[in-house]
Amino acid sequence: MKIKSNSIILPLPSQKLISENEIVWRVKLPDDYKKFIELNNGGIPEESVFNCNNRSYKLTRFLCILEDPEETELGMFDIDVTWTQLDERLTDDGDLIGVALLPIAVLFAGDFLCLDFRNSRENPIVCVWDHSNSGDFDPVCYHVADSFEEFISLLR
Repeated sequence: MKIKSNSIILPLPSQKLISENEIVWRVKLPDDYKKFIELNNGGIPEESVFNCNNRSYKLTRFLCILEDPEETELGMFDIDVTWTQLDERLTDDGDLIGVALLPIAVLFAGDFLCLDFRNSRENPIVCVWDHSNSGDFDPVCYHVADSFEEFISLLR
């Protein structure tokens, strides 16, 4: 996958920072996703359209992992910033510690692409989180791919 030049958000995350986030989120990120974000933190893909739920979606930008999101004007695209803003709308379990749905990309019109850890803390599927139909503790999601690698192959 090609990422548009100058769209990557710096600084790139270290393996240590990614591991620290995995501990906070209480999940294991897929290795292919970790490699992707280490090189393409917050990047905008050249091929950005995929089909799901009988419609086409446009990926606007991948989210990033930053040490201190407040130190950059693009800090609003930090995964933690996004996750915190959406909070109860990204889980169906009010007692869960950690993430159920982890937003990894912004989609056109307010939806997000997420890693869905609800069935496995180590092997998430990729889904679209529907912002307009989701409520607190009632996320509405549509399955896109069984892995991040499979998702990347769907972009056109």
